Amino acid sequence: MRAADVITTATRNAFRSKLRTTLTALSLFVGAFTLTLTTALGAGVNDYVTTQVEALSTGDVLLVTPAASTDTTEGPNAYDPDGRQQSGQANPLGAGTLLNDDDLDATRAIDGVDRVEPVRQITVDWVAGDASASDVARFELDVNPTSSIGRSDLVAGAQLDQEAENLQILLPEDYVDPLGFDDAESAIGETVTLGYTDAAMAEQTLEAEVVGVARTSLLAAGSGVNQALTDEVADAQAVPGQANAYAVAVAYLEGSGADGAVTAADIDAVKADLGDADLAGQTVEDQLGVIQTIITGIIGVLSAFAIVALVAASFGIVNTLLMSVQERTREIGLMKAMGMSNGRVFGLFSLEAVVIGLLGSAVGALAAIGVGSAISAGASTTVLADLPGLTLLLFEPATVATVILVIMLVAFLSGVLPARRAARQDPIDSLRYE
Repeated sequence: MRAADVITTATRNAFRSKLRTTLTALSLFVGAFTLTLTTALGAGVNDYVTTQVEALSTGDVLLVTPAASTDTTEGPNAYDPDGRQQSGQANPLGAGTLLNDDDLDATRAIDGVDRVEPVRQITVDWVAGDASASDVARFELDVNPTSSIGRSDLVAGAQLDQEAENLQILLPEDYVDPLGFDDAESAIGETVTLGYTDAAMAEQTLEAEVVGVARTSLLAAGSGVNQALTDEVADAQAVPGQANAYAVAVAYLEGSGADGAVTAADIDAVKADLGDADLAGQTVEDQLGVIQTIITGIIGVLSAFAIVALVAASFGIVNTLLMSVQERTREIGLMKAMGMSNGRVFGLFSLEAVVIGLLGSAVGALAAIGVGSAISAGASTTVLADLPGLTLLLFEPATVATVILVIMLVAFLSGVLPARRAARQDPIDSLRYE
């Protein structure tokens, strides 16, 4: 019997008992369906996070914080009037300790650091398109304190110029119409008025140029403002006589690579020097890597349920083929008496297992793609409407094919025992089997 005949016969024999084959394939269907959905969920979320990293990070900045304390001394620490302040709210990157001006100076002195800007939290009360009008509409506005770190996902316009002296703002996309602009493009170059309260509780206003309109994303909510605007508002809101303290600072690096590009070696060198100064430096990718690790862990737990289903299905395949071997004992004896080799018999029954695996996995994967695509499309217009660019379930052809091949491999391994039993049967005893 030629190889093509073995494949044809195995496929036909797999459907000899349609109900038994269908039930076995259904158990594989559950595993394939779950695995396809969980891998698509992981691919979709990780792709979104990666896209946001590329949009937010310029690749030449480090977020500088005080190094986490490793002091094991019992009891409270002695007060140092020139030391670092403690934040009233725990800082996950610096254990609640704040940077001071000495820390900024130490960072500026490190080789490879071009400039250092502290991230200063400012509060803006409102924004208006034309504050001089008597019936002007004012809207609440949140300012993203990390807008100085890198780029935004722009709808129109340009990125903020952190070294510019004029006051610049990036408006969220959903502010364009309320502020009276026809569209995002028409807002570029226009001026908006911001209102805020200074340290003396007096209302102040300033005008800022709209240089860009940005999409809202999971990692960059609120409006972005450049360093000049941040400094003006922060200085007005600073309490007189209070020492400067910052939760985090942004170190802009000088690159040693081609065209001044910042290399991994440059980043590692600056991180090491920061460590010597009792400081810690992280890239945006470092911080978001934690998010991806958590996502991977969750996907792993969900995938474990699919693996349990596949293990249960493998026992079903063993049972199905063992029953098939027993029912076809005389047929096996006749095939071997007519000259079929043990290897051909083994291949025949192994291929039956593979056919069942292909059936269950392919149908399960296709069902997952259909259901998942509908869920993803529905979510993008409802609960995930504020996160443009997020594809909740991203079905990658290579991943789907891998799931199918893995399940076919599981089916093949499950069929080894029954196939081996069939191959080792004695043809004379098999022909006598009743």
